[in-house]
Amino acid sequence: MSTIIIWVVGAGLLIINILLRTRMLRLEAALKQERSTEYMTYLRQLPAKNDKIAAIKALRKQYFELSLIDANKLWQQR
Repeated sequence: MSTIIIWVVGAGLLIINILLRTRMLRLEAALKQERSTEYMTYLRQLPAKNDKIAAIKALRKQYFELSLIDANKLWQQR
């Protein structure tokens, strides 16, 4: 009997974990979409003579939540 209870509780915790992880990923995607205009504005304010590496470093220093890959994609869209 206790084995069944343990399995039910474990399955419930697994379902809750999956739901919370999905919600977190959706929120991160929404935040990234919302702030992308802010990122682009910051990139455009950097001096034109600024090279790629310096611009990406400055962007990641200003917005620490950006990954290197995301910062590179934003720089290419600039």
